[in-house]
Amino acid sequence: MQTSVTSEVMDLAKHGLPVTIITGFLGSGKTTLLNYILTNQKGLKIAVLVNEFGEIGIDNELIVTVEDNIVELSNGCICCTINEDLVQAVYKILERPDNIDYLVVETTGVADPLPVALTFLGTELRDMTFLDSIVTMVDCSNFSLDLFNSQAAYSQIAYGDIIILNKIDLVNKSDVDALEIRIRDIKEAARILRARESEVPLPLILSVGLFNSSKYFDSEESKKYHKHRHDHDHHDHDHHDHDHHDHDHHDHDHHHSNHLDNDGFISISFESDKPFAVRKFQYFLDNQLPDNVFRAKGILWFDESPKRHIFHLSGKRFTLEDDEWKGEPKNQIVFIGQNLDSQMLCEQMKECISLSIDRQAQEFDK
Repeated sequence: MQTSVTSEVMDLAKHGLPVTIITGFLGSGKTTLLNYILTNQKGLKIAVLVNEFGEIGIDNELIVTVEDNIVELSNGCICCTINEDLVQAVYKILERPDNIDYLVVETTGVADPLPVALTFLGTELRDMTFLDSIVTMVDCSNFSLDLFNSQAAYSQIAYGDIIILNKIDLVNKSDVDALEIRIRDIKEAARILRARESEVPLPLILSVGLFNSSKYFDSEESKKYHKHRHDHDHHDHDHHDHDHHDHDHHDHDHHHSNHLDNDGFISISFESDKPFAVRKFQYFLDNQLPDNVFRAKGILWFDESPKRHIFHLSGKRFTLEDDEWKGEPKNQIVFIGQNLDSQMLCEQMKECISLSIDRQAQEFDK
């Protein structure tokens, strides 16, 4: 099955490096799909552009080296962080001595994918890359355009060439059918697939040639975007003479990392070098978690456990995975939602901190 992907990629190579954009709302399964692609690709050297390595949680057995914001994997694939302009990040891939066969770009959960697509169509990248498709992940168990009240969530469906209805095992088939009908109303021509844990046959999503550039190139969104690039372009130089490994720039257009302002979304981070009490954190999840938190993720340290706990929350559903600490234990958690009260959330997190260490210290002082 994977062989057909390989041959089609080679056929597309004359058009430039094939690119697939993966988009989808918060918690829809983008990271899981990326891991699935990296684990199951055969015969392809794939590069993945993500916002940060913490997003992708690559299987430790695959990692060979981590250097200069690039993770190299034993299967020939690489992962890079987008910590600068998207154009610069793609050039970093293209300038590598080892040939890359395919590029996958993940957008943030609250990003409109069109500006990302237009970066490949309307900049110098159009001569070196070939935009294959936009793949949109949808969480069947936690998807509602009305709930999110988000233009970005709507755009992710409207611009999706392939829409994957994910987590179908968590809902009734009739609910999935109803969701598909609603999505067809928004994007009638999309290829709709159904999946559990983001697992789909790779030939159905890679090297499919479904993106129609002419459809978007003359759109109003495209014209506004190109005017923005013209007014703020920081890349009017010869890329062959420029050092693309200079990361000291702070004034680039961040198409991926600054979309949290859309639709009133904000991101709130909390860190502590003290452990949480399991009972207190569970009380927060059960009784205090605001309804307008759509996504949360983090590394948690509990007083009752020696393990490192990887926390993911989507809607009201959450998972905790045990892992070993790779450094000093600490709590790090990020909440993403609309119109959140930053001060209240941080106070609630402080309330989750275990008092046992302080009590032990008090006993010792006596």
